[in-house]
Amino acid sequence: MAQPNPLEQVPLERLRERTSIKWHRYDPDVLPLWVAEMDVDLAPPIAGALERAVRTGDTGYPGSTPFVEAFTEFAAARWQWPTLDAALVRPVAGVIPGYTDALLLAAGHGGYVVITSPVYPPFYSYLREAGLTVVEAVLTDEMRLDPDTLEATLAQARRDTSAGVAVLLCNPHNPGGTVHTRDELEQLATIAHGHGATVVSDEIHAPLVYAPAEFIPYLAVDGSGIALHSASKAWNLAAMPGALMVFGHEAADAHRTFAAGAHHWPGHFAVIAQTAAYSEGGPWLEAVLKGLDSNRHLLGSLLAEHLPAVGYRVPEATYLAWLDCTALGLDGDPAAVFLKRGRVALNSGPTFGTGGAGHARLNFATSGAILEEAVRRMAAAL
Repeated sequence: MAQPNPLEQVPLERLRERTSIKWHRYDPDVLPLWVAEMDVDLAPPIAGALERAVRTGDTGYPGSTPFVEAFTEFAAARWQWPTLDAALVRPVAGVIPGYTDALLLAAGHGGYVVITSPVYPPFYSYLREAGLTVVEAVLTDEMRLDPDTLEATLAQARRDTSAGVAVLLCNPHNPGGTVHTRDELEQLATIAHGHGATVVSDEIHAPLVYAPAEFIPYLAVDGSGIALHSASKAWNLAAMPGALMVFGHEAADAHRTFAAGAHHWPGHFAVIAQTAAYSEGGPWLEAVLKGLDSNRHLLGSLLAEHLPAVGYRVPEATYLAWLDCTALGLDGDPAAVFLKRGRVALNSGPTFGTGGAGHARLNFATSGAILEEAVRRMAAAL
């Protein structure tokens, strides 16, 4: 029997009882379509695993749950990842600390990191806090990797520093949901190798890809890279952060260096939840993907009807739409306008770096009714 759409199971009044930042950052009359949190109940296999742990007092230290094995089996089945080696996978506290550690390993303290903007804001903040210098290689207008820009940016970074250079890739890309093709990833690998740069790939949104697009693990085309994976976005587990750092088959030396250091594991509940997600959460994931697929097209129809001047490219992945509001002629940040006048909370485009001005990010992982009301409010705000 087909599973019901998880996005249509939680009414607004129950969502407003939640204490997460999504539902408590703004006043109660605001519809929050901003931070990357889905309006769903927990997948039953994950809820069951956590309930068993609480009921039995299984609240100790992590280490025995087959987290790595669950992930590698999921990844091999879903993405046909031929070079994935469980011996080169390390549990880490989360994707952000994971990629920060990986970049420090690749570029060293004081190193330069090239990012492809506009991109997820913590790509800037956490790297700078770690003493790394962030350099932008701006995406094309279609939100795709630009080989010429990458080549020029890496060449300039090499000239500007005697320290190491690395690339932090968002694959699939946040915002906008671009799924990088094999050709694009191979071009990136060739350019990075030409400048002695290691690529670190944040692949937290990898399970959230819509057909016919195909997720290609970066390490499937470049065995010298490092990738970060987590079940937290696809199964809505932000409250229990954890991740897996995956080293390419040509990065064994980097793996040994990392393994010799002191690094934090995810908490026990995070390991339990993510293991259950990877090993038993497939049917729920397919149900939520079907609902998200419907919503990405519903959003396009709503914008065409109510806000035709807003540019919108249907995402190939993620549930985070990138709205081009430049044609609206607004004075200032579009997200601020929609919040003040329409009582709809979106993410501010400028926080995503160069290319973000005049844009806003919208989270469509909610019910169709909330999405429709939000777009109507945004139109009325103008």
